[in-house]
Amino acid sequence: MSPSIMSGFSEVAKQALLQPQESLLEIKKKKQELAIGIPKELAFQEKRIAITPSSVEVLVSNGHDVYVEAGAGEGAHFSDKKYSDAGAKIIYHRKEIFNADILMKVAPPTMEEIGMMKMGQTLISAINIAVLREDYIKALMNKKVTALGYEYLKDEDGSLVVVRSMSEIVGNTAIQVAAEYLSNSRQGKGMMFGGVTGIPSTEVVIIGAGTVGEFAARAALALGCEVKIFDDSLYRLRRLQSNLSKRIFTSVIQPKVLVKALRTCDVAIGALRANDGRCPCIVSEEMVTEMQPDSVIIDVSIDQGGCFETSQMTNHENPIYRKHDVIHYCVPNIPSRVARTASYALTNIFTPILTDIGDNGGIKNMMWIRKGVRQGVYIYQGHLTNVHLSEQFKLPYKDLDLLVAAQR
Repeated sequence: MSPSIMSGFSEVAKQALLQPQESLLEIKKKKQELAIGIPKELAFQEKRIAITPSSVEVLVSNGHDVYVEAGAGEGAHFSDKKYSDAGAKIIYHRKEIFNADILMKVAPPTMEEIGMMKMGQTLISAINIAVLREDYIKALMNKKVTALGYEYLKDEDGSLVVVRSMSEIVGNTAIQVAAEYLSNSRQGKGMMFGGVTGIPSTEVVIIGAGTVGEFAARAALALGCEVKIFDDSLYRLRRLQSNLSKRIFTSVIQPKVLVKALRTCDVAIGALRANDGRCPCIVSEEMVTEMQPDSVIIDVSIDQGGCFETSQMTNHENPIYRKHDVIHYCVPNIPSRVARTASYALTNIFTPILTDIGDNGGIKNMMWIRKGVRQGVYIYQGHLTNVHLSEQFKLPYKDLDLLVAAQR
């Protein structure tokens, strides 16, 4: 084709762009009424619940049906009557609760519970990657479910919203636990946490400058303690120092400096986290032997193996043991110690997600709009969409964005 003809087409195209164009009206998404099931948690000492009665009232007023298994809220002191008064339907036969469109759990479902789930269901729960098995993932995939792991949900600023919320609770609670086990009532050294005028203040060593470390430091400083924080990241130490708006002792993890701090401290809190797998073991048994008698170790990292060599997993019924005359508190699920507060924190996150799912006509549309929620999806309609799980179990991986885009 000659250049002159091409030039003519170009001019015609330019003229066409200058003409008024028809504007298509946006088609409003049809609101979807959801059936939301909340089964009773069976995991050992799990007392939290994903949705509280106040949130049930919000969901019901938005046209959704909420089904709560009888006794599901007892661990957090929410009675069946409270749920019923809020508009929930109380279910007494466990299998019926698994017929809901969306299943809300705190702990991951057991294999037995997966067997009761219906095809194509949406599951929102923890994923607990540290103990995940291949047959577990395959069982979920065979059910063609869409599964969201709430540990990976992100908010508008890109932070892991549930992890941060639970970490804030753990940080504050760890200090309360430390105060309890320093007192005579728990066979501690008989110290008041923080101290008073004329008496040296309690010394607290925190290993880890993440959210747990920050909120533990805030609580300890508020009580008048002397706080020392160690981390292997200068960035996290600077961020924590800035967030506290107060100059405190910070150090990268150097054995000699850490040993010196441990020798004189009353409380040592392990708050290191690994992105995947086991957290690093920072404090050796020899270092623990140099700590003061009746001092307290709280290893928050115990669910990832612990950062003290002497740590062994305990539970809420038998939370402590002594080793080298040092009290060890190594309970993995600290938020369940304050289950009501933790449940309120969870429901504040999950309720807007559920209302958005309904308002946008289903989870597929909502995921397209809210990238932070899309980050939490690890199985979509039976397809594994988490690359780390795919590599770990050698299972086929599919890109979530492409799957969702192909269905629009």
